[in-house]
Amino acid sequence: MNIQPPPISPRQMHLLRAVLSMAWADDTLEQKEVEVMLSRFSQLFADGPEQKSYLQQQLQEYFVQDVPLEEAVSNLETDADKELVLRLSYEVINASARTPDEAVVNQAESEAYQKLMTLLDLPDATVKQAEAEATASLKQGSDNVVDMLAFKLRDYLTKS
Repeated sequence: MNIQPPPISPRQMHLLRAVLSMAWADDTLEQKEVEVMLSRFSQLFADGPEQKSYLQQQLQEYFVQDVPLEEAVSNLETDADKELVLRLSYEVINASARTPDEAVVNQAESEAYQKLMTLLDLPDATVKQAEAEATASLKQGSDNVVDMLAFKLRDYLTKS
């Protein structure tokens, strides 16, 4: 199957691939994980409602790809990119469980997240802040944190 990459910059693609690799950590891509990624990335990468809708369609087709974590993370160049990947990855793996009897973050996701933290090599304070913001965003069920990130990072992410 030949899947066309979504219409985003190389830097944005690196961010997407890193978070997507975390979503696939347990070999299952849950609908809630897809919803979180579509919502967050379309907010960060698109400028208006029409572009967000188009981008969501394009991104969803790309989500079938399972990208190795090491490969995805190796392309992240800045601490800001690494922090964004950490925050969104934490939110994605905490979005849903595969079954009602399973923990929200299963063993495979937990192991992949630990590996991600090692690969990103961010300060503990940065990790704690990213996790707290992701948790708050999930609890609120709103896009407040992402809106703030989008405002702060939109120019930065589109320069590549």
